[in-house]
Amino acid sequence: MVSHVQLSHYLVVAALLFAIGAFGALTRRNAVAVLMGVELMLNAANLNFVAFWRYVDPTRLEGQIFVLIIITVAAAEAAVGLALVLNIYRNFGTVEVDRVNTLKG
Repeated sequence: MVSHVQLSHYLVVAALLFAIGAFGALTRRNAVAVLMGVELMLNAANLNFVAFWRYVDPTRLEGQIFVLIIITVAAAEAAVGLALVLNIYRNFGTVEVDRVNTLKG
């Protein structure tokens, strides 16, 4: 069975995901939405790594190892980011990144 999905299709989807994530991270005021944008950008990188692994050299494991590292970094980023958002909300009563302009609590 011949697959009609080529590497370029994956790259286009990854580029769209990255663009949507960058737009969300740069234009949103809500800190949770900014974190979601960053997660989308990391998932776009994961899609690129897996696509290149599959189409360039599926016998080597570098692409999968990079994906595991990125998933680990994304999980840590989400945990730290949500903890920061909760503390900001506790101290300022909002999660709007424009309204929180000081690190002093």
